[in-house]
Amino acid sequence: DSVDFSLRGSNVKQEYQFAPDLWTAAVDEDQLSQVVQNLVINAGQAMPEGGSLTVKGKNITLGSDNHTGLPAGRYLLLTIADEGYGISRQDQDKIFDPYFSRKESGSGLGLAVAYAIMKKHDGRITVDSVPGTGTTFSLYLPAARPRFEKTGKQQHEESTTGGHILIMDDENMVRDVAAEMLDFLGYTNSSAKNGEQAITLYRAALSQGKPFDAVLMDLTIPGGMGGKETMARLLEIDPQATGIASSGYANDPIMANFTDYGFSAVIPKPYEMDELRTTLAQALPRKKSESVTA
Repeated sequence: DSVDFSLRGSNVKQEYQFAPDLWTAAVDEDQLSQVVQNLVINAGQAMPEGGSLTVKGKNITLGSDNHTGLPAGRYLLLTIADEGYGISRQDQDKIFDPYFSRKESGSGLGLAVAYAIMKKHDGRITVDSVPGTGTTFSLYLPAARPRFEKTGKQQHEESTTGGHILIMDDENMVRDVAAEMLDFLGYTNSSAKNGEQAITLYRAALSQGKPFDAVLMDLTIPGGMGGKETMARLLEIDPQATGIASSGYANDPIMANFTDYGFSAVIPKPYEMDELRTTLAQALPRKKSESVTA
């Protein structure tokens, strides 16, 4: 969608090639969309008379000695290739520097922002270009770890801490990645895209005698009920409800004072599996101890 939107009205032809078994990655959908849009806009400007833009996605395993400087492991590789003017070798070395620009207008911050976002996701962005032929940007994102890679120790730990978690987030990708992480950690889970759905699912589970052990909820839901109001409603339904606030906005006051709003824990987005494991381990024992006290 980001590619189509950025090239709307242009005479650039788009082609997509994605592996059918593409791995998932824990990303902030809005931030990754910003990266893709920046790259696609640059590509379109490099082809004023038209051309082809090819977007590919595949799985890749990097060894310890690789050209990206990333740790060895499994990565999702997204490449965006154009047939534009190309970039000189000299400029390629500076293209991700803030305020560097080869254009007569513009701040030059687009690629620097893209670089910062990829770094924040523990990934990398690289460029390969031949002047007069075209440019290819490569985005490397750490792949979510598959369930079949569990060690015996992890399986034991997960079997003793499992539970049923409700995920509330308006972004499909965030819900899918969170669900895969929870599966890996040994938790069953259900998903809701807003507070209204979350409350309905929570009521149903409670009435069936199978309450959720925790609700992992996004604080900001455009056009719907967000985490703050949802937490308040859940506590009215079930005073022992355990809520975990999640947000990509570090300056949200709820993230700093989460207990004032009824939450048991917080986890900033984007988060990794170890962070999710630790957060759940901190939140769930609290609920168990409260149940015993009650």
